Amino acid sequence: MRTDRRLPPLNALRVFEAAARNQSFTRAAEELHLTHGAISRQVRALEDWFGRALFIRTNRRVTLTESGAAYLAEIGAAFDRISAATARHLEQGPGRLLRVNALATFTLRWLIPRLSAFQLAHPNVEVRLTTSNAPLHDLHDPYDVAIRGGPEQIHGHVAQLFLPETRIPVCSPRLLQRLALTAPEDLARHTLLHAATLPGVWPQWLVAARVPNLAPAGSVTFEHFYLTLQAALDGVGIAMGPTALVADDVKAGRLVMPFEGPALAARSYFTYVPDARADDPAVQAFCSWLRRPDRRSD
Repeated sequence: MRTDRRLPPLNALRVFEAAARNQSFTRAAEELHLTHGAISRQVRALEDWFGRALFIRTNRRVTLTESGAAYLAEIGAAFDRISAATARHLEQGPGRLLRVNALATFTLRWLIPRLSAFQLAHPNVEVRLTTSNAPLHDLHDPYDVAIRGGPEQIHGHVAQLFLPETRIPVCSPRLLQRLALTAPEDLARHTLLHAATLPGVWPQWLVAARVPNLAPAGSVTFEHFYLTLQAALDGVGIAMGPTALVADDVKAGRLVMPFEGPALAARSYFTYVPDARADDPAVQAFCSWLRRPDRRSD
């Protein structure tokens, strides 16, 4: 048994890695659920242990010294190896926790209706699903797989497309029974449904449909996009539907696409996996399942 290891204070080491990776004591404090003062004290303790500075401190930010950057390169890889080893150990237990963070509307409209198929195929994997529309660098809770729009290059992550997306008007078939809709010009007699988070979608489509100055009979704006789709299902008006997220409703006849086009290009759906989790069997199984054409068991 080795007794000659020289190890710095491990709490201070964990704090240093978070602060150095984030280039911010404030972000490290948020990530580790500590105060800014606690982060500063732990970093100072590590610097005292080494006998040299690891950070250059200015009024509003911190940067690594040359020594600090070299140390981060080594211990960052060590933390990754510890994380991977821990994951492999957990996989050998009775159950494996898989943390998935996905966009809220995507989760509600696409992922949840299909998730039982993954659970049936992988009964030993427990999916812990959280939703957020925040950029990944603003997420404080850990995740194994994140689902966001793309393509994007996110440092420290492997990105992979699994679901292309476009946008086209959709509405309830009951609405068309009350008021016909055969050409884009007919939208002047209808109510258009908007999402506050996507204010430019309808104007872009009207330009593409060559009716840029069309004035609809009414407009309703909702705070969240999934409320816009629900309003379309309930016959309130016409929404700009993401084709992937409304495919089930169109197939079941709950929604219709009154026009064949044009279809607007939209951000497609990608999985973003932290580099340290890329070889995890549960992560690979989940991402592979997402890319399969038969993801849903009917």
